[in-house]
Amino acid sequence: MTDLTGRIALVTGASKGIGAAVAEALAAAGAHVVLTARDTTKLEAIEERIFEAGGAATIAPVDLTDADSIARLANALAGRWPSIDILVHGAAVLPELTAVKDIDQVALSRALTVNLLATQALIARFDPLLRKAVDPRLVYLTTSVATAPRAYWGAYAASKAAAEVLVDCYAQETCNISSLKVAIVDPGATRTDMRARAYPGEDPASVKPASVVADRIVALLGEQIASPHRERVNHSS
Repeated sequence: MTDLTGRIALVTGASKGIGAAVAEALAAAGAHVVLTARDTTKLEAIEERIFEAGGAATIAPVDLTDADSIARLANALAGRWPSIDILVHGAAVLPELTAVKDIDQVALSRALTVNLLATQALIARFDPLLRKAVDPRLVYLTTSVATAPRAYWGAYAASKAAAEVLVDCYAQETCNISSLKVAIVDPGATRTDMRARAYPGEDPASVKPASVVADRIVALLGEQIASPHRERVNHSS
């Protein structure tokens, strides 16, 4: 099992789904996990589960649509720790699945703000803290439709594809001048609320639980990887 004792990890989208599972898995591996999302009540529930399991966590409610909130978060963490070892960016919003001609502009704007602009803001604000770590890692959770577009997924796919390109470029920009390693991970079909909204008729038991993705991410953090590293998490991973 990967030993993350003494490491500081920030997880976005940590109030539920894959983000929550990753946060709990990181804490179980010894990391102090900073949990971020909008819903304070849900974050507190995840924090309590981590505490009950003997782990360490701190909640930091943040609205990723507000760039100033991201800046304040970075400043707050910089005031508490000299560096951030791990950033797992899993927060995302799924707009209504619809034909491109019918996409709601307000919903698209929100998707671009959360899925794309917040990704760039997180990189900009946390790059200095990551670079101060001994073995810094950035894990970005993507989606298959970002590289294999599918009908009616245009709004979500476009926002995630653009963000994925940003992360890939960032990995290339830093790979030769720092020790930072960037992993772009496609969780694959996973039992989450977002998946249930996208596939309302699907039997949840037919897809893997979020813990499978979380365990793979923790294992990946203990591996020597190229940057950028890409992989898809299968059910048997």
